[in-house]
Formats: sequence, C-alpha cells, structure tokens
Amino acid sequence: MPFYPGPGLGGHCIPIDPHYLSWKARQYNFEARFIDLAGNVNSAMPEFVVQRVSDALNAQKRPLNGSRIHIIGVAYKRDVNDLRESPALEVIELLAHRGATITYTDPYVPELKHAGLDLKSIDEKDMHKGIDCGVIITDHKVFDYTAMVERFPLLVDTRNALKGVTSDAIFRL
Repeated sequence: MPFYPGPGLGGHCIPIDPHYLSWKARQYNFEARFIDLAGNVNSAMPEFVVQRVSDALNAQKRPLNGSRIHIIGVAYKRDVNDLRESPALEVIELLAHRGATITYTDPYVPELKHAGLDLKSIDEKDMHKGIDCGVIITDHKVFDYTAMVERFPLLVDTRNALKGVTSDAIFRL
C-alpha cells in the first residue's frame, strides 16, 4: 500500500506503533533514528499546513487572524468516520488559536467537539459561503472537487485532491 505526503498521520496504529518499536530497540542499545525522524516530521505537519494557509491568505493580502477557514474532511483517512489522531484536529486547534473562525464539512463526521469548539458539519453545497479559504485535509471520494475550485476564493490542498487542476487560487503542500 503506497503512502503519500499529507497534513500528518492519523489513526490508531501508524502514528503510535513505530514509537513502541523504537523504544524496544533502545532497550537493546539500537538507535532507530529513521523512526524518530519520521515521527518528528509527521508531528510537524499540522503546523506546516497552518503556515501554508497563512501564506495563501497573505498572498491575497488577508491575515489569518479573523479569516473564515473551512476544513474539508476531518476524519483521519478517506471514506471513514474515525477521528483518532486525525491531523485535522490539530490543524483546527492551531487555526483557532491564531484567531481564525473554523467551520468544516465531513459527510462521515456530523459533529465535532475539540479544543473548546463545538462544530457541526456543513452540507457540501453550502460549505463555501462566506469563507476566505478552504483547506482539504481528508480527500473523501464523495467530494466534488471541481465545484470546490469554482466556488472557493482560495484552497489549500494537503492531499493532492486537485491534481492536474491549475488555478492561482490553489496552494499545495
């Protein structure tokens, strides 16, 4: 199964299990540097996503503070309703901490309570209304990506969901 760069790792095993292997290796005086390095890179990705959102807004002369950001997909992987260790949770928390107003759409996750936020998923046909920037975190197959490009003034694509689409309004990781 191939893995591709994205906004971070999620789920119940990949973000956690390698650390057990690294810990066990240290017990035998073996250093698993690659596992530790991968963990460091993956844990930094949500902050990198937020920086890309800020850069995208700045390119349009808008600050992140006060902007309305819509998260597209919050589950940890495509076409599931599982939020365990989802990178969307940290991205949402970081954006809110920086003063952004957050909304989201995920057909598999109707409600989300995280970091003091109590959010409800917005229907896909309405998700662009009044939004400054959309951020694709989980690339569910049910989303109409063509419509997103037409409707959102700005999109940050963390999953390469808009592969092959060219637009000045698209920012990629």
